[in-house]
Amino acid sequence: MVAVIQPAKGKRGRKAAADASPSSVQVLDRSLNLLTIIADHDGSALTELADKTGLAPSTVHRLLTSLQKHDMVSHDPETGDWSIGVGAFAIGNGFLRSRKLGPISRRFLKRLMEECGETANIGIEDDGDVVFISQVESHAPMRAFFRPGRRGPIHASGIGKAILSTWSDSEIGRTVSRKQLAHFTDHTLDTLPALLKNIQEIRSRGWSIDDEEHTLGMRCIAAPIFNEHGEAVGGISISGPTVRLPRDKVDVLGPVVRDTANELTRAMGGRRPEEL
Repeated sequence: MVAVIQPAKGKRGRKAAADASPSSVQVLDRSLNLLTIIADHDGSALTELADKTGLAPSTVHRLLTSLQKHDMVSHDPETGDWSIGVGAFAIGNGFLRSRKLGPISRRFLKRLMEECGETANIGIEDDGDVVFISQVESHAPMRAFFRPGRRGPIHASGIGKAILSTWSDSEIGRTVSRKQLAHFTDHTLDTLPALLKNIQEIRSRGWSIDDEEHTLGMRCIAAPIFNEHGEAVGGISISGPTVRLPRDKVDVLGPVVRDTANELTRAMGGRRPEEL
């Protein structure tokens, strides 16, 4: 009888998996990058996405088709545009549920907008930036607008400075040392001493002001939101044009925003640090 030696299937399978791994990671990386680009726009054509990713249109189309199967993106056959899908929204909403900000904050945002007459926002800190996650727009024809998911500079944002005010000076110094304090207007606090001086004022009154520090003609009033450990998990704010938010009105609305932030903190089961 002749012995037949067959290849070891286990080794062949492991080798195939190892060979496929880098390719799979690359596809995932490209898909996530593509998804991020789509999320930043209201609608993008295939050629635009190919230009922005540096990938061939055929590759982009293959990735989009796969993402579409999972409802991560949607395609408009009339315009040819690709936009973010309901599947991506569901995943993002899961994050909001885990932070408790999504379902709980809506009524506070709506009430704050109605009481102050300006757009109300919720934002969180992420890797030294502010990320806006929810908004209730003002009814006024001229109003502030922040796309959910938009990132902003922490040192030139009402919410950003409100969150920074809950950190120690050394923590603030370490955070801003990793990022250049970009200059946007003549009002931008783009040096650490100037920022820390302003932070001290915010700590004493409990609310912050973005006084045309990012965009000329716009002001923002914000206050931090805390979890059950007394840690700032985000901030709530109102934003509007300076013509509707003169300094005397800012002084009146500041405590309103601060009190709303405290109410939202309690509704989430959180506590201010001094309450611990």
